[in-house]
Amino acid sequence: MKNEHDVVIAGGGLNGPALGLALVNAGLNVAVVDAAPERARSAGNFDGRAYALALSSVRLLQGIGIWQELAGQSQPITKVVARQGRQGDIGPFGLFFDGAEIEEGLLGHMLEDRFLYRALLAAMQERLSFLPGTKVIAQQADPGGINVSLSDGRVLRARLLVGADGRRSGVAERAGIDRTGWDYGQTALVAALDQSNSHDGTAHQIFLPTGPLAVLPLPGKRSSVVWSLTRSRAETIAALDDADFLSVLSPHLSDIFGDISLAGPRFSYPLSLTLANSYVAERVALIGDAAHGVHPIAGQGLNLGLRDVAALAESIVDAMRNGEDIGFATTLDRYQGWRRFDATTLALGMDSVNRLFSNESRLLASVRGMGMGAINAVPPLRRRFMRQAAGLSIDPMPRLLSGRPL
Repeated sequence: MKNEHDVVIAGGGLNGPALGLALVNAGLNVAVVDAAPERARSAGNFDGRAYALALSSVRLLQGIGIWQELAGQSQPITKVVARQGRQGDIGPFGLFFDGAEIEEGLLGHMLEDRFLYRALLAAMQERLSFLPGTKVIAQQADPGGINVSLSDGRVLRARLLVGADGRRSGVAERAGIDRTGWDYGQTALVAALDQSNSHDGTAHQIFLPTGPLAVLPLPGKRSSVVWSLTRSRAETIAALDDADFLSVLSPHLSDIFGDISLAGPRFSYPLSLTLANSYVAERVALIGDAAHGVHPIAGQGLNLGLRDVAALAESIVDAMRNGEDIGFATTLDRYQGWRRFDATTLALGMDSVNRLFSNESRLLASVRGMGMGAINAVPPLRRRFMRQAAGLSIDPMPRLLSGRPL
């Protein structure tokens, strides 16, 4: 019937569409429900919001058939420099990662949100049942499947409902899944810069006492800035006009980027950690921010979500090919066992790094600096960190993340 599907996905941001396309490519009937009637970010205007995609995430986008059109719009990340500092003074010790030291030759790619979403949107409209402008308002699981009620009056029937609907996931709440987390008391200020110096594909992570500052390369002489600050400090800086904002930011950048100017609007995002206590319930699975909302250090949020996509897609497709019920507990437990420990460990690891560096202790600063210097001085250890950052050390590695078809 028209409203019967193998999988219904609530959430049309990035992870939901990626999962839908992976499943459709494997022969499943999928519907993606998106509360937004029309996403403004699919417009062509530059606003600077972008993602640091690990190499494994790029392989997934290749596997679902959209990277071919995105490659030319991306900026390869060839190097990563992580150091700590204070205003106008970046410490001498740090981590210096060069993609030339690993066989892949790169550490990842930067890609603007507008390009990624637009490619996902076009593919969804062509390949699956895409239902924008409506949202899931109720769900009722039974032994044979799940009924999904929409705000426009339609009721969809599926074997599995996937929550890709963000940190305040309605799917998770209705399924009785509680959350654990805390507020960081920090806000991320996001902006794009034009700069006079070339970035040479280098991503910079500067650990300041008030919070981490990431400056990530975009095509041309542009960079994306993600600056995490204490909430009160962030509110003060966000209220400044563009010229005063740049006057506050510039001293933290030393002379690395040369003359800088804003290349688009500024955005603010309050930061918190939120982890679903379970990734699955009866006929329900969670992915992306619905499962784990993390600190933006190292830009791992989307990469974590795409790991969920790869693992859940593989669990579903393997169950289908084995004649199993794709929404049954054995299938969902396989997915949760694959993903929950990895995602929680990485989330808490980023939480620890943020707490370790976001303070005024000069003693800790000395210890941190020597620690980074020691890691940097041991090539095998340095390469291990690089492969982890590129998403190449996941064990077991889902097929889509390793460049293999489902």
